[in-house]
Amino acid sequence: MTSNTLPANFAELGLVPPLLARLTELEYQQPTPIQAQAIPSVLAGRDLIAGANTGSGKTATFALPMLQQLHADKPANRHSRKGNYVSGLVLVPTRELAKQVADSIKSYSVHFNGALKTVAVFGGVSANTQMLALRGGTDILVATPGRLLDLISSNAIKLDEVKTLVLDEADRMLSLGFTDELEQLLALVPKAKQTLLFSATFPEKVQTLTKELLRDPIEIQVQSADASTLVQRVFTVNRGEKTALLAHLIKQHQWRQSLIFVNAKNSCNHLAQKLAKRGISAEVFHGDKGQGARSRVLDAFKAGEIHVLIATDIAARGLDIEKLPVVINFDLPRSPADYMHRIGRSGRAGEVGLALSLIDYEDYHHFRVIEKKNKIKLEREEVEGFKVDEDFKEEYFSLAKPMAKPEGSGKKKNKKSK
Repeated sequence: MTSNTLPANFAELGLVPPLLARLTELEYQQPTPIQAQAIPSVLAGRDLIAGANTGSGKTATFALPMLQQLHADKPANRHSRKGNYVSGLVLVPTRELAKQVADSIKSYSVHFNGALKTVAVFGGVSANTQMLALRGGTDILVATPGRLLDLISSNAIKLDEVKTLVLDEADRMLSLGFTDELEQLLALVPKAKQTLLFSATFPEKVQTLTKELLRDPIEIQVQSADASTLVQRVFTVNRGEKTALLAHLIKQHQWRQSLIFVNAKNSCNHLAQKLAKRGISAEVFHGDKGQGARSRVLDAFKAGEIHVLIATDIAARGLDIEKLPVVINFDLPRSPADYMHRIGRSGRAGEVGLALSLIDYEDYHHFRVIEKKNKIKLEREEVEGFKVDEDFKEEYFSLAKPMAKPEGSGKKKNKKSK
């Protein structure tokens, strides 16, 4: 299927009226590139391997055809199902992503009038509550690997009737050390199934997984960070002045919301305290917070009740905030791949977004690595009132120039490496 023959609207994708009606209610105007390329093939039963980040529309890419297929199959299989069955299994790396994906699937299926059941299971909350939710089985289960294995060991669920398996953000799961858990789970699902694998990057472990799991898959690669909608900028700053610069930017531009990334849990709390002394209220989001507290903070941020959120990389994936104006790298991510995941929280669904990175002397070489790995080249800029030391600039920031309007109007284009 070429770009000239891609479906121009959801009606051309072969989706049934209940799904089309819901997409209209949700004001989905037209399929994203990955949806247009993949949904017809997934509906036809093909395996899929897709290179796509969160924000490219991948949840709908697997959720819509899965719902349609399971709804069509359900009447014929109703009497053969065991009480702890699962028909569609979606494996994800984080609690937040599990909840978000399950909520999206439930939303897409409202016009099936309760005929399809979706359950999310993940750690950090009571397993007993999730076991109760799984009574009688479920049509779609969205799960993190560790909690799913716990529930299987308690005989709360079985995977021998899985018809569709989705691995969402496979590279992230493997990087978080889920390799052994995935191997155990994959041994429990039937060999005869449809498999859909999504991964932002394809390291050796993911390639091995792909060869073992998928049968003659459709392969799709989607570039999710669009230079026309996501403006990337780099601000240089003297060591020790990052917090002052960050506070200056927040106050000066009064962004409706900003998501600030740091590398450690204690850094979240420390930065929040420093901003508070400068009159800026910020909430934190990291792994030491209980699941209930994390959910409350995330829901409040999505609702616009929190204006500044400081987070570790657990927020780099699975956070879907509509029209998030700006993402700020206060600390550079350790992994160059995580840079793209972080900045992908802004500039989503065609909206103009801004990604700022604050770099000092110690960050410079690492940012060069990030640029090289992601095939980008960004000018070093200075903010008025925060000029870097001349010897620092001469040695490391020869491209530095005064910054005019840091809010990023979307007209400024990034310089790409050739």
